[in-house]
Amino acid sequence: MDLPTVAIVGRPNVGKSTLFNRLVGRKLALVDDRPGVTRDRREADVQFGGLEFRIIDTAGLEEADEATLTGRMRMQTEAAILAADVVLFVIDARAGVLPADQPFAELVRRSGVQVILIANKAEGGAGMAGAYESFRLGLGDPIPFSAEHGEGVGELHEALKTALPKLDPDLEDDDPDAPGGRPLRVAIVGRPNAGKSTLINRMLGEERLLVGPEAGITRDSISLDWEWRGRRIKLHDTAGMRRRARIDDKLEKLAVSDGLRAVRFAEVVVVLLDATIPFEKQDLTIVDLVESEGRALVIGLNKWDLVADQPGLLKTLREDCTRLLPQVRGVSVVPLSGLAGNGIDKLMEAVVQASDVWDRRVSTSRINDWLSEATSRNPPPAVSGRRIKIRYATQVKSRPPHFALFGNQLNALPKSYTRYLVNGLREAFDLPGTPIRLSLRTSENPFDKR
Repeated sequence: MDLPTVAIVGRPNVGKSTLFNRLVGRKLALVDDRPGVTRDRREADVQFGGLEFRIIDTAGLEEADEATLTGRMRMQTEAAILAADVVLFVIDARAGVLPADQPFAELVRRSGVQVILIANKAEGGAGMAGAYESFRLGLGDPIPFSAEHGEGVGELHEALKTALPKLDPDLEDDDPDAPGGRPLRVAIVGRPNAGKSTLINRMLGEERLLVGPEAGITRDSISLDWEWRGRRIKLHDTAGMRRRARIDDKLEKLAVSDGLRAVRFAEVVVVLLDATIPFEKQDLTIVDLVESEGRALVIGLNKWDLVADQPGLLKTLREDCTRLLPQVRGVSVVPLSGLAGNGIDKLMEAVVQASDVWDRRVSTSRINDWLSEATSRNPPPAVSGRRIKIRYATQVKSRPPHFALFGNQLNALPKSYTRYLVNGLREAFDLPGTPIRLSLRTSENPFDKR
């Protein structure tokens, strides 16, 4: 079901992201006292007192040249206004109407979209003078509001109830049985300036995310709906992840934390490397993080068009991957160019395959046939003259594949042997690149208490 769209716009630092979080009911958007925190459009579905709509948080409106980062942010906001059914125009009631508010109020008026004027930061009547002053913007009666404290929520609900278009009750709701099924959640992560936003823009076929030569443009983790070959995909763009020791800015810490949350909620994570400088230490750290979170993994070698003339490079990089990342042996390494749009289908084929492997289940009988052969070929070592016995094994769950071994003295198994078993499971049951979990469950000795 296509939900009506509500866009939140206004100058920087008037409380748009706080209002967004208030309506969504969760702290999704990054919030800070500094202006200009939000850059990309962030979207979420809202259920607000019986009303259903899609809310868009936007960057602060500022006058700037289109070639600058601020100018590109403004273009993103203007695109959100044109796509919206209702605009929430937010001013800072305590600061009153500033000269910068006037041209943007005119911009919203010209769009022809229904507008609700919100005088934010008016808690306790502190900003009532500014709220009354906002009448001169010509956007109708202002709603005195406090996004921080929740004052004025009832008035906003009534205004939205009147302004939002009515949904067609005959339209079917979005459910797992709809064409394309439940969306596959895919997060794109990597170091700053690896080309994550450029790649997603090319996938979507539009300049949906801010891009540019500046590193670290993306701050919020942005969720976007897409369809590939009839399959629904939910893409998550994330902020570039630098080494923790180099991060001393509070905003960057928040952005990286937001990206980590996107990884935890994803099913497949694409770690995007810069093919001109691949497998830097931070790249390996990010892959290690994805593995420890138990997500399916694909490695994308972006900017491949810049190195494609080097014969044998892809083979070398795949060998480097096997050597440097043994914990995800067999992971797909896909060359691509987000800028040129090359390799996207190959990347998505690898993503779908990684998802299938991540979700795979193996019957207990097959596992124990393999275990018998593996332990016969390479028996577990002895501890204090007594040989470790592995009696049987089973898969306890998938996503990622998780196996349990049962026997005696299993807590004494050396890491080299558990690694042998994990590699054997990966090879025997075709589980390339996915994290594999192995639990050791030792049987109690009935004579221990005597």
